[in-house]
Amino acid sequence: MKSLLVAILIFACLPTNAQGVGEPSYIRSVFFRGGSSYVSSQDSKQLLAFLDSIPSVHNFMITVHSHTDDVGGSEYNEVLSEARSQSVIKILLENKDIKKESIEIKDFGLFNPTYDNSTNYGRRMNRRVDIIFWLTI
Repeated sequence: MKSLLVAILIFACLPTNAQGVGEPSYIRSVFFRGGSSYVSSQDSKQLLAFLDSIPSVHNFMITVHSHTDDVGGSEYNEVLSEARSQSVIKILLENKDIKKESIEIKDFGLFNPTYDNSTNYGRRMNRRVDIIFWLTI
């Protein structure tokens, strides 16, 4: 029993990575036009300003989730999803405090939609990249 208590105390004191546990610290979405992976200069400036507002951004793991609507089929949307995530990652790496190793990419394409793709609004909202920040220390 005593050794079980010691083991529990040891594991309770180990550092943990916040990713996947609890809530993310920050979430930012970048939206795209249909069939496009282009991030406008205005959206790019807004994203960089957002990054500058995060204190100690180097202390975060970043998960990039890219999505598409369902127009064009799965292969097309897989390529488009990857292009969108790479466009956003390029902007993230313009911030000198963010390292490529701190970014994890999940390209969903047309799978895992948050909104209903049978409506114009839903398709528009699904054409996005979500940038999720998880505090690591």
